[in-house]
Amino acid sequence: MNTQKSAYKHLLALPRWQKRIIMLGADTVLLTLAVWISFAMRFGTWQPNLQDGQWLMIAAPLVTIPLFVTLGLYRAIVRFMGGEALLAVIQGITVSAVLLGTMALLFDWNGIPRSFYPIYWGTALFLVGSSRYLIRHHHQTSQYKNGHIRVAIYGAGQSGIQLAATLASMPEYRVAIFVDDNPALHKAVIHGVRVHAMEELPHLIATRHIQQVLLAMPSVSHQRRREIVESLDHLSVHVRTIPELSDLVSGERSIAELREIGIDELLGRSSVAPKADLLSQCITNKAVMVTGAGGSIGSELCRQIVRLQPTRLVLFELSEFALYQIEQELLNLCRHEHLSVPIIPMLGSVQDYQRVEEALRQHGINTLYHAAAYKHVPMVEHNPIEGLRNNVFGTLQAAKAARAEGVERFILISTDKAVRPTNVMGASKRMAELVLQGLAKMPGDTVFSMVRFGNVLGSSGSVVPLFREQIRKGGPITVTHPDIIRYFMTIPEAAQLVIQAGAMATGGEVFVLDMGEPVKIVDLAKRMVNLSGLTLQTEAHPQGDIALSFSGLRPGEKLYEELLIGESPQTTSHPRIFMAHEACMEWADVTKMLDSLDTDCRQRNLAKVYRLLHSHIQGFKHPGVTPDISAQKATSCVIPFPVKLEGVA
Repeated sequence: MNTQKSAYKHLLALPRWQKRIIMLGADTVLLTLAVWISFAMRFGTWQPNLQDGQWLMIAAPLVTIPLFVTLGLYRAIVRFMGGEALLAVIQGITVSAVLLGTMALLFDWNGIPRSFYPIYWGTALFLVGSSRYLIRHHHQTSQYKNGHIRVAIYGAGQSGIQLAATLASMPEYRVAIFVDDNPALHKAVIHGVRVHAMEELPHLIATRHIQQVLLAMPSVSHQRRREIVESLDHLSVHVRTIPELSDLVSGERSIAELREIGIDELLGRSSVAPKADLLSQCITNKAVMVTGAGGSIGSELCRQIVRLQPTRLVLFELSEFALYQIEQELLNLCRHEHLSVPIIPMLGSVQDYQRVEEALRQHGINTLYHAAAYKHVPMVEHNPIEGLRNNVFGTLQAAKAARAEGVERFILISTDKAVRPTNVMGASKRMAELVLQGLAKMPGDTVFSMVRFGNVLGSSGSVVPLFREQIRKGGPITVTHPDIIRYFMTIPEAAQLVIQAGAMATGGEVFVLDMGEPVKIVDLAKRMVNLSGLTLQTEAHPQGDIALSFSGLRPGEKLYEELLIGESPQTTSHPRIFMAHEACMEWADVTKMLDSLDTDCRQRNLAKVYRLLHSHIQGFKHPGVTPDISAQKATSCVIPFPVKLEGVA
């Protein structure tokens, strides 16, 4: 057995020209043998009287092999041979049988019955075709024994067929079954692989040792994809998918570029068509600037903005590396999609009033999306003064510069952590909101608004990439608390809603986005383990692949987040965007608060900083600090709000 394996490996290692010579020699023998077997079958004896049939034994390979060469049979890699190569064999032998019959008539060869030719056609087809099939089968079997991956393709349509053909040339994969929802396709055979119903999949995964399920349904609805993935969740099989239809059509991705199932495909909702007038109102034919352009939200805003054809897009970013990355990505996007939008990268801090004002003035900015912020809760908790300076005073300087330069709209990207915050990051974002609410009540041409939403899937600091990396390393997955829940939204949807909400503003609104149903983080972790084809370690199953550990709530972290401070949000023209009715302060009170905060930050007096936050930020609680200042009176402001409201306090 070892000798056979060694010989096979040696054969595979030969140069292509040597393999072709071997196949030519083998076909010569097989075609000659086919003639002799055909006579034997016709006369019913293994020692037939060939008469002039011996000339056929010579002519058969001389006629057929040049046909095979012309049809490209010897260019095909035998161990990956597909339908095209089989068709070449059929065509070559069919023409060969006709030519042999013609030669027999022309040369008046004796002793060759007419029934010989169909027998020869079938015999030669069997010998030549089966020789290639046996080589292919032996290769696949040896690959399987060597640990290649057995996969099920979900979707027996055109995409699934193309994927199967692609995988046939990839020795690490073997397509074991097709699965499809269409009953008309059940029991059909595609590329030698049978199509099964979805109901059979759990049994087939166990009996056929399926290791991966590949989704080949690029055009299926989001809801149907979610249903399919959920049905696979409990099977502990690795689920992957081909790229989206738009990426395949545009040529950005190929069908062979398999990717992991995005957790957003599980948690996301069916998309709501955007309102074209709201998307274009603040962007098309206007100069736009995005602060924090290299961040997760800022970069997605830039991608969507550039497609809406602004006159220019200014990328304002503190990090040189992040700025370079997003600039190059947008330039490539413009080239690929034939967009003629000037992309202007600008390094700078939003705390630097002169730099922000310079950017706005030089480029005549009409719309400013303020996404620059320190947003990692534990990081800001460890660096509270730096977090406050960037998030509060950075917003203040950017807003004052926008007002001075007559920017038409200023939209702040806020967070659900600004509602009754238990951490400095959330308090800093609520204070930034108060700054804009106060400025909105002052005379001026700039329309200030805020858009508040929860976690976005895949952003820096999100649990999703963290969990994925922990799973890749073999665990454990760390969850802070077994009962912690969060709202989630995809980054593209959040950016799209931000753009539309900003277009609705008239001044001082706080918009809240419909975030859907809250998700229990521990359930999210379990689902990601299952979709990776792994099992979770539990007391009942200690042999599982990935352990789950609870690290405890981090400083300033809450079990759940809220989206509203007040009650009774007001609907808008968009079903997923709402306006909140919340308290705000007069500008004079805001400036007094900011002066005190600035002094406390300069003195690095954290006790005073925390007391000031307690006194001005409704619901703010911080361990070990007792407020000693009476909360200032607040007047009612109308603010917009987007999120699913069930269960929101």
